[in-house]
Amino acid sequence: MALGNEKPSASMIKSSRLIKRCTGLLFGLFFTGSVQTHAQSSYDETWSLGFGAPDYMEVWIETADVVDIQERLFRRAGSGIASVLTPSDNKGKPAGWPKSPGRGAGRDVTGADLPRLIYVRWQSLAEPQTYEAYIVIPESAREIMRKPEKTFCTADAKWITDYRNDIGIGLAPGGIAKVWLGGPCLKSVEIARVAGTISKKGPYQGKNEGRYALPLSPESQAYIEKFGIPYGSW
Repeated sequence: MALGNEKPSASMIKSSRLIKRCTGLLFGLFFTGSVQTHAQSSYDETWSLGFGAPDYMEVWIETADVVDIQERLFRRAGSGIASVLTPSDNKGKPAGWPKSPGRGAGRDVTGADLPRLIYVRWQSLAEPQTYEAYIVIPESAREIMRKPEKTFCTADAKWITDYRNDIGIGLAPGGIAKVWLGGPCLKSVEIARVAGTISKKGPYQGKNEGRYALPLSPESQAYIEKFGIPYGSW
């Protein structure tokens, strides 16, 4: 049973230790925070959440839900198409990740304090397969987000004080989710890698007769038919 389809349960609004138990208890924890979604954040900087995928490995995000450090739930903080390159003539390089990836396609998580947990359910259109993952954000990552850093911004050739307040999540075939922190003028740093699990009900939790959100682009289809999917490189 996936996040977003269960009614709140008063018996499941305990401490964050529920995260370390079974998946069913996780759902209760998420719903606990939903009534306070728009409360004032104690974090001064707005942070954003975005998604990308390796070249040709197209992804559709069904939902990305955030629990912040005040145990508030922000449903559908992300959804839709992940950022992906599909060069013609098979010129892309889907194996591995870039050294300093950008945030990807996404938006600000308005009103949220720093994140503690991110739940993502997505369709890997390249396979096709549907996955879900629970990404625990460590305190060390939040410390990086809080810390201002002086850096030279090439966009306007000025020294500025910037924050790593962009969370970028790369989603790859096989259910791999890799997470970076970055900023407009700062290099990205890796903070987590999670192997998700197959969502047994399939796309849209079985509510779309097994159909996926989109067909692969002709460029992606051509690449995969010729070279396959480079599992194990992410």
